[in-house]
Amino acid sequence: MTCPICDRETDLKYRPFCSRRCADIDLGKWLTGSYAVPSADPDDADEVIDALERRASEEDEGGPTRH
Repeated sequence: MTCPICDRETDLKYRPFCSRRCADIDLGKWLTGSYAVPSADPDDADEVIDALERRASEEDEGGPTRH
């Protein structure tokens, strides 16, 4: 089995990665939203729009924001 980040042989300690570095790179991609599952479901788009509108409204009112 090869590492999904660099294609080297995996290490059992970091499986499915070859090293801590590649595991951290993968985690960073998850945390920054680089990995996403596309959706054609209109309800998903509506939920995102509603969430963005709520967030913009809270910021305009000086309410809580999450970063």
